[in-house]
Amino acid sequence: MTNQTVTINSAGMTAADVIAVARHDAKVVISAEALAGMAKTRAHIEALASGETPVYGISTGFGALANRHIAIEDRVQLQKSLVRSHAAGMGAPVEREVVRALMLLRLKTLASGRTGARPVVAETMAAILNAGITPYVHEFGSLGCSGDLAPLAHCALVIMGEGRAFDAHGVERPVADLLAEAGIAPVELREKEGLALINGTDGMLGMAILAIADLERLADYADVIAAMSVEGLMGTDQVFRAELHNDLRPHPGQATSAANMFNAMAGSEIVASHRFGDDKVQDAYSLRCAPQVTGGLRDTVGYASMVAGRELAAAIDNPVVLESGEVTSNGNFHGAPVAYILDFLAIPATDLGSMSERRTDRMLDKNRSSGLTPFLAHDAGVDSGLMIAQYTQAGLVSENKRLASPASVDSIPSSAMQEDHVSMGWHAGRKLRKIVDNLRMILAVELTAASRAVESRAPHAPAPVTGALIARLREVVPGNGPDRFLAPELEAAAELLKH
Repeated sequence: MTNQTVTINSAGMTAADVIAVARHDAKVVISAEALAGMAKTRAHIEALASGETPVYGISTGFGALANRHIAIEDRVQLQKSLVRSHAAGMGAPVEREVVRALMLLRLKTLASGRTGARPVVAETMAAILNAGITPYVHEFGSLGCSGDLAPLAHCALVIMGEGRAFDAHGVERPVADLLAEAGIAPVELREKEGLALINGTDGMLGMAILAIADLERLADYADVIAAMSVEGLMGTDQVFRAELHNDLRPHPGQATSAANMFNAMAGSEIVASHRFGDDKVQDAYSLRCAPQVTGGLRDTVGYASMVAGRELAAAIDNPVVLESGEVTSNGNFHGAPVAYILDFLAIPATDLGSMSERRTDRMLDKNRSSGLTPFLAHDAGVDSGLMIAQYTQAGLVSENKRLASPASVDSIPSSAMQEDHVSMGWHAGRKLRKIVDNLRMILAVELTAASRAVESRAPHAPAPVTGALIARLREVVPGNGPDRFLAPELEAAAELLKH
């Protein structure tokens, strides 16, 4: 929970705002300026709705049914029917933070005044967010084109007082009861509003913003954990000197990761103990090239952040209301730009996990670990140490390699071939979330192994930075010792990497 308030206005919204609402239940306020802008735009919609000229989304059907003119007396029912029919998802419920992110992002677009929705629609959505009510959004239903239709439709149903939802404690309860307890009146949608609630890239963008934040944090941890592995394996810190990165290969992410690793190993008695007289010529690639891989992830995150920032500044709807009042069709709902970065992020995140597993395996192999006990076991033979933890890590790496195949290169036509090319961006987001979760667990296994390896080098002390991370880990995970129930310790290490 947080006391933060996020104000929605013409200045737009930041990724930090999205995370504050999605993860930390920050309160949402719509500015008076934004509400006035919505009311002004709504006047254009009302004028078009009262006329006989067909306008898509106001007085026509949708998708392949766009040529059907809808009589004035049927247009409120048109919006209700749209939402009910499009709330056709299947599968398990999507995570609360994803649903809150997509709702906030749709609210941002409603408040832009480009959709033609009435202020009451935005105010009701904000009230639902502030009450901690979370619509039941299913795993499957979006093709990432014409917006994340089914996920957003399940949210729109709740605004109408229908569908399924969870309370602030995650308990599913009748929507009518949840709204009544929060003092929220259901909205009867009018012309254009059903379409305005579902025609955006908000689900995939929300997942991108959340994943970017997670990967930024994991990249920082990965640098320190990799430095710890280098220490534990009696590697050198000299390959991480700034002049080998900034001057010779000026990739910003690589330079950042190299500096992080070099600083993390500063003052290490372990590194100093073998600085002279070591018969190793070079460290293995998984040690020596860590900044190149983690740095590549950092640079990919930087590009993805730029694209996500552009999408945050967008007002996605179809048709859209221009400043002139013109209501016009467009293709901005196509999720390709966001789908591409979701797929792109999956590649370096997967590769970082693959390199992490190789360092772990090296620490467990007595032939490559520079004198560590087999599998970092207390009494090898009687104890198996971290042998099977590496199996788990390898399984996670293997799954990520499968999940890293891009979703955005696929397309299945829909809506009677009217929507004949789709982005699959929602699916790219779903698998990226799994990759990020897996990467966290992969790094947790390496952290568990590297901490044991470093402590095995006593009486030589680790560097202050790596030692501080070990100290944090030891608050929740014991050190070397006889075999014990290992799963809770790995889970605790993974949880540490969330903060």
